[in-house]
Amino acid sequence: MSGRAAAPLPLTDGERETLERLTRSQRVPHQQVLQARVLLLASDGVANIRIAEEVGVRAATVRAWRSRFGEDGLAGLGVIRKGRGRRSSISAETVAEIVRLTTTTTPPGQTHWSCRTMAQRVGVSSSTVQRIWSDLDVKPHRVDTFKVSDDPRFEEKLIDVVGLYLNPPEKAIVLCMDEKSQIQALDRTQASLPMVAGRAGTMTHDYKRNGTTTLFAALDVLTGTVIGQCLPRHRHEEFITFLNTVERQVPAGLQVHLILDDYATHKHPDVQKWCKRHTRFHFHFTPTSSSWLNQVERWFRELTDKNLRRGIFPSVPELIASIESYMNAHNDNPKPYVWTATAESILAKVARARTTLEQVAN
Repeated sequence: MSGRAAAPLPLTDGERETLERLTRSQRVPHQQVLQARVLLLASDGVANIRIAEEVGVRAATVRAWRSRFGEDGLAGLGVIRKGRGRRSSISAETVAEIVRLTTTTTPPGQTHWSCRTMAQRVGVSSSTVQRIWSDLDVKPHRVDTFKVSDDPRFEEKLIDVVGLYLNPPEKAIVLCMDEKSQIQALDRTQASLPMVAGRAGTMTHDYKRNGTTTLFAALDVLTGTVIGQCLPRHRHEEFITFLNTVERQVPAGLQVHLILDDYATHKHPDVQKWCKRHTRFHFHFTPTSSSWLNQVERWFRELTDKNLRRGIFPSVPELIASIESYMNAHNDNPKPYVWTATAESILAKVARARTTLEQVAN
């Protein structure tokens, strides 16, 4: 039975190309492949009953898909309309109870809920709890760290530093500077095994300490290049040594705006005397507990992830050589970090955080 042919379904060249691509896909849901085949046959003027026989669906389904395409176009493919599909077996009250328990309570003797402990508490499966948490973006297993600065000059310092990021002065270089102290030269107690297909690389959980070094680094905000120097200790003497290194490497005629934290070493009387002799240097201190404001901290994080954490260093000189190799490779193809947040947006966020903290405290 061929059935009476319906009017051919009109398709644009782009819609036909998309539908043909879907029929060949092995990744999209099977229902979308069937819909694409139905719509292509309908565009050729094949009768609905004939299409249903060829594709393996009901004629009513063919008519529904044709009608849906006429209303929504390609956007309707694979979308289950409201009121259709499998009904949820979990009541809204159960979902609300899971959310309430997750966000306001903890299991006895524990700091947070797991899928299994919540499932036992509410009387559902752990996969149901996982699905509800995922749908609502609830993550009890995670916690973010923070600290709102209590620096009385927070706003003044913030505006100063962000102003340098967004509107750097002419004929000047802006450097984000800090020290990464006590970097350990760690050697493993046994040889590591290389990565092979089907197995990750290995290293022993224990290690031998072979000394430490301190990395002084200054990140050029404009270019992303880094001036760095490893020194044995973290005192004002070493800081002055690094300042002399920066002085030699920054071209003459440029003012040097140095963004750094208010660590006592940076304010030592000998450092202040050095600054009086080198008048092109200008220090800009970040607020207390605001290391996130210093862009070099992000570079330190990448150094740790890509070089230090999995490195094996039998001695301090080998550790220093590895750090310098990473720094040189970075400087061969530097990429600056793009700062977009305004001082106003940051101040508004901090104000909200302080209000929330006050409410919790009360």
